[in-house]
Amino acid sequence: MEKIMGLKSLWEAFRAENPKVRIRDAAKQLDTTEAELLATSTGETVTRLTNDFQEILKSVESLGKVMALTRNDFCVHERKGVYKNVTFSGPMGLAVNPDIDLRLFMMQWSSAFAVDENGRKSLQFFGKDGEAIHKIYLVETSDVRAYNTLVKAFTAADQEEPLLIQKDKKVAEEKPDHEIDVAAFQEKWLNLQDTHEFHGLLRKFGVTRTQGLRLAPEGHAVAITKESLKAVLHKASETDLEIMVFTGSAGCIQIHTGLVKNLLQTGPWFNVMDPDFNMHLREDAIASVWLVKKPTADGIVTSIEVFDQSGEIIVQFFGKRKPGIPENEHWRLMVNEIAVISR
Repeated sequence: MEKIMGLKSLWEAFRAENPKVRIRDAAKQLDTTEAELLATSTGETVTRLTNDFQEILKSVESLGKVMALTRNDFCVHERKGVYKNVTFSGPMGLAVNPDIDLRLFMMQWSSAFAVDENGRKSLQFFGKDGEAIHKIYLVETSDVRAYNTLVKAFTAADQEEPLLIQKDKKVAEEKPDHEIDVAAFQEKWLNLQDTHEFHGLLRKFGVTRTQGLRLAPEGHAVAITKESLKAVLHKASETDLEIMVFTGSAGCIQIHTGLVKNLLQTGPWFNVMDPDFNMHLREDAIASVWLVKKPTADGIVTSIEVFDQSGEIIVQFFGKRKPGIPENEHWRLMVNEIAVISR
């Protein structure tokens, strides 16, 4: 308790001097975590929820339209819609809808809070490392009464239970290229039947994602520029081409499928600012951008994948598609044309 009170005083002093700094950035500056900072307001603007994460998520449909937010350090993905069709198979979950489209990895989820920030109500979920995994904000048309009912149903009995934070983050070490059976790796790549098999391919050969792109079969992974990425998004906006935007945290991947219309540069941030979808991409954190082609049973699937300096994926872009249907030919032609120009 003494530690929490000390952090609370530190956090209050920091906010007084830095009112515009977001809690995620403040946590880094204060050498703590967002979850720990949030917990200092328990009993005031914050309510600790139980760890029945699956049941909480299944109950969110009752709130009506909300805004789902998933982010990493360099990309924020915000999508408005109704939580429906939330299902789980063990620790793996799905919410498959035209608007709220999520892939959930519950083994990473560790704590949950209901938050009321000056009337802005939300449900916030955090990982074992104290970093935000997923947040759900009420919007103007949300059912506040249903939100209050949900919070009451899932309020934790012990509001002072300490958070168990595991800060040690393992960084994958990259094996030297000469230790990889590149020929076998490329052969397996060319025989992929589904994009979801790609993670298994990387694990099988012990390569990191960016290393795998470097060692890809000829023509299947091409480095392109940040300017090319923005050119693709501008072209998609101008031609009303529906695309897919994937952004992930440690325990959630959030997907937007549809148009991207209102594009805006604000300092280092490249933004999509549409009524039901916002994306904020920290452009100066981008270390590499790749045009990637993966074979599937439905033909080649083409993506643009964006990485930071540590080789962590920031965001991915695809043409709109569903399993069993070939990817949009307009997307494929557009990204290939722009990639050729950028080289």
